[in-house]
Amino acid sequence: MKRLFIAVLFLIIALPFLGIHGFAQSAAREEVFKQIKAKRAELQLLEDQLLAPSQEDRAAYTEFLSQSDTGLIRLLPSDVYNSEEYRKTNKTPTISGGGACYSFTHSTHEYDNSSDLALNSGSFAVGFAGANYGMLVNVGDLPLEQIMLEHPSVRFLAAYAPAANLPNARTEQQQVGKGFTVDDQRYQNRQPVEVKSTYILRSINYSTSDVLVAFKVIRKDTDGSVIILWKLLKKYPVPELVRAK
Repeated sequence: MKRLFIAVLFLIIALPFLGIHGFAQSAAREEVFKQIKAKRAELQLLEDQLLAPSQEDRAAYTEFLSQSDTGLIRLLPSDVYNSEEYRKTNKTPTISGGGACYSFTHSTHEYDNSSDLALNSGSFAVGFAGANYGMLVNVGDLPLEQIMLEHPSVRFLAAYAPAANLPNARTEQQQVGKGFTVDDQRYQNRQPVEVKSTYILRSINYSTSDVLVAFKVIRKDTDGSVIILWKLLKKYPVPELVRAK
């Protein structure tokens, strides 16, 4: 009985202190979470600065950028910023895709199923995940203002109907991988980067997006990144892939 009384008395005395200790631990952990959140926000700001075009680039195209569905972006070369050398020196951006990808639908460099364009080894590429695919064509040094849906260089991609089932999508992937010619225009899922050239892009991402975009390479920076001026020509209904039952 005496032992039980002593044990109960100990708990009565110790519980407040245990509660205080537990509260102190929770408060300390909460402070750590706050610091992590602040560091992530700081890192995000720095990476946004790394990906941003220069103020001079933006100022040069103020009038064009005042129009709806236009933008100015920088793509980092995946073969540089995702290289083993950069990873060893912790210079690789933490953003998924390393700043080499872009989604014109969601206006983000974050690589996911909506990514439309990527830069790697001196070439642009389209179509990255699953059955997704797309086509690129280089139409030369044409002003973006001249590129409309009715333009001869746009008609084929504008009228193109995405594959509706998986076998056909795989066939289309192979076709655009090899490349093909229509009305003297060469369409492929990759095109070499050429400064001052204008490109037409059709990007088909199943269950996510389908867009037709015109973009122009206005400059290539010393680190291999490229500055791209773009405008959205058309946004199509989200394509769905019929799979065999």
